[in-house]
Amino acid sequence: MKLKSLILTAVLTAIVCAPANAGKHWVATWATAEQVVEPHNCPPAPGLANNSIRQIVQTSISGKEVRVKFSNEFSQGPVTINAAEIAHAATAGASSEIVAGTEVSLTFGGSKSVTIKPGELVTSDPVKFPMAERQNVAITMHLGEASSTSVTGHPGSRTDSYLIEGQGSDFSNAVKTAHWYIINAIEIKAEKKARAIVVLGNSITDGRGSTTNEQNRWTDNLSRRLLANKKTRRVSVLNMGLGGNCILQGGLGPTGKSRYPRDLFQQEGVKYIILFEGVNDLGGRGDAISKANQIEEVYKQIIAEAHERGIKVYGAPVMQFKGNNYYSENHEAGRQQLNQWIRSSGYFDGVIDFDAAMGNPDDPAQLNPKYLFENDYLHPNADGYVQMGNCIDLKLFEK
Repeated sequence: MKLKSLILTAVLTAIVCAPANAGKHWVATWATAEQVVEPHNCPPAPGLANNSIRQIVQTSISGKEVRVKFSNEFSQGPVTINAAEIAHAATAGASSEIVAGTEVSLTFGGSKSVTIKPGELVTSDPVKFPMAERQNVAITMHLGEASSTSVTGHPGSRTDSYLIEGQGSDFSNAVKTAHWYIINAIEIKAEKKARAIVVLGNSITDGRGSTTNEQNRWTDNLSRRLLANKKTRRVSVLNMGLGGNCILQGGLGPTGKSRYPRDLFQQEGVKYIILFEGVNDLGGRGDAISKANQIEEVYKQIIAEAHERGIKVYGAPVMQFKGNNYYSENHEAGRQQLNQWIRSSGYFDGVIDFDAAMGNPDDPAQLNPKYLFENDYLHPNADGYVQMGNCIDLKLFEK
């Protein structure tokens, strides 16, 4: 009778507990595109090796169980994390302070340390770590071996990071640097309806013209709107913008056509992709009509691979750049051709028309003057990023 009782108890426990985890899956709530960091963006003294760095990010959707990814994709040597912690940050990057009592240690296969070989990505063990929507999070790494000249990172963080000598926890006198290094993504264990948008973009998506430590890129503004809408409040936004990036060749960082398998399809929980690249290709040397044709072929390939995975793809026409050095009649013709194809080809599941929302009413080929950053006629200012985030139809992300 005792054995039967134990079996019955086990069965009942399984029945009771199963619904709690039914349909749960990992969804990225924050992630960043990475590259080999250019020399002028490498870590300042005292450098990374044998020192500690605290980096601030702002997530999108909430969660209670998390794991963190760290990347050594582009470095030439190994990176050793002696220990790492995650905590609520006191600000969105303006200080290194964390909220007392929120710090949780991370482990890797049960060990507090891990060595990441060149070309590798590691994921921490899941930990209980409650996060609210748009949570400011501090990731602290105490590093051993780590190069400060061959570094995987994200130069355009628009967020300050904090670096100190040794394996300490007092960052009050830390050296500041507005770049991220090694950190790659934060994922939450979420219910089935939670899902992610991932954006392939360049400096306009990366946030040039936004405000350091204020998290006001157009993707941030979109995220806040999604969270405020009942039907989309479990949709995260992942910004895969890289400043100076091209789709085809040249530019900064790995090209869009080389990085999309990693930056789009290796993110957890992705349901939607936004493709918003091309201005650096079209504005560079060479025939822009030919480049537009080539970009279309890359987009077709991404769309086909996304649809095979059940992912919707939305196209964003290239925004106007008349007044910038990129502008010429040929470059504008290439932009118009690509934009017409995005709007009317039928390949995309929908269109997010920043070009229509951001134009000068007196000259549609030029950005609206009230949205100009440093009068470069290419990048929006903070108000422009609000306009971009506000012009997107949230119904695109309700199903």
